[in-house]
Amino acid sequence: MKQILTFFTTLMLSLCAYANETVFYRIRLDQDIDKAAQRLIVKGLEKADQAGADYVLLDLDTYGGAVDAADSIRTAILRYEKPVIAYINMQAASAGALISIACDSIYMKTGSSIGAATVVNQTGEVMPDKYQSFMRGMMRSTAQAVGRDPEIAESMVDTAGVLSLTPEEAVKVGYCEGIAETIEEVVNKVTPDKSFVIKNMEDDMTWLDRLIQLLLNPFLQSIFMMMIVGGIFVEIRTPGIGLPLVTAIVGALLYFAPLYVEQLAVSWEILLFVTGLLLIALEIFVIPGFGVAGISGIIAVVAALAFAMIDNAELFRWDGTLNLQPLLRPVATVILSLTAAVFGSVWLVRRLYNTRSFDAIALRQEMKAEDGFTGVVSGLEHLIGEELTVFADLKPAGKVKAADGRVYEAILAFGGYAEKGSPVRVIRTEQGRLYCEKA
Repeated sequence: MKQILTFFTTLMLSLCAYANETVFYRIRLDQDIDKAAQRLIVKGLEKADQAGADYVLLDLDTYGGAVDAADSIRTAILRYEKPVIAYINMQAASAGALISIACDSIYMKTGSSIGAATVVNQTGEVMPDKYQSFMRGMMRSTAQAVGRDPEIAESMVDTAGVLSLTPEEAVKVGYCEGIAETIEEVVNKVTPDKSFVIKNMEDDMTWLDRLIQLLLNPFLQSIFMMMIVGGIFVEIRTPGIGLPLVTAIVGALLYFAPLYVEQLAVSWEILLFVTGLLLIALEIFVIPGFGVAGISGIIAVVAALAFAMIDNAELFRWDGTLNLQPLLRPVATVILSLTAAVFGSVWLVRRLYNTRSFDAIALRQEMKAEDGFTGVVSGLEHLIGEELTVFADLKPAGKVKAADGRVYEAILAFGGYAEKGSPVRVIRTEQGRLYCEKA
């Protein structure tokens, strides 16, 4: 009996000790800020709740990225009910600075920096002032929301003298709670003299989470769009191959599947994409020329691909007004990808057509008339071998007259001239025309 009581006492003490441990949930962000990073943070916050975390520890090392994705991340952090700690172990530049400022506290590693939030394009050129004004507003409001000096946050976007802080400078101006060399040191500073446990998000990620994270990479998304458009274009240019169409279908599945799973792409966006493809096919194969159906189809495809890249909730502000800012980058990405796909497909078709590899995927053999092939049964085969009279001079084309008085289109098979009234002999028929030779 005494042994049983000892066992249960030990068990209860262990459970109490575990219950008293402070749980830190670590999310590692060491990539460009994009849709994949946005998904990582949002999923990480959800998993932190499931793990019963007391603190979320955001391990940062990024040079920035897309402003729209960063805005979504900072909004998710600001709305999160439990404390979020940013640990800058090297860089938190541009969009990374915005995310860091949104956290409840910031710790930095020696040699790291935070700031340099000027908005630039993909080539590194500074964007016009309206973009800088938008970024300054976000930085200022974010700093105010967490009780930091908004003037310093705004200065990080100043194109005249952009601000970037070292750990010592950040501590001095209140943008860093302390300097720490390791994650464990950060935890000890947050909860001194208390037991803790650090849980890593990587340990909770399934193979499906990792696959979706990979497929949401913007570079791969662009490749998938090129597969869709390029496959359709090549299939139209060289009908009957089949492989380009399969490539387009695979590209569409790889593009929309992860977006649909993450609820970024909804049913109406996929339906819009399919409708666009049907309109383009209708314009090409049914309606002559290029008009309303084709243009509408292109617009529908571009819109579907762009809308699928963003959360539709981002299109509407808190006051109910429409916000088209999140659409600018996806639309530009789609247009650039489609343009690259068309030019790339033209180049690929020209390069592959005259290669032996092309013979493995397409039947290129010609069925020539001189080899005995004919595309249409003319119904005049009974005249082969018959001798007819020229009704209108053959130069080398003209007309001939049969014994029953019927007149037929005819041509001298070997060229030349046959005047009216001269005899000719039919040697073959093709597409309703008699091919003759002089009798």
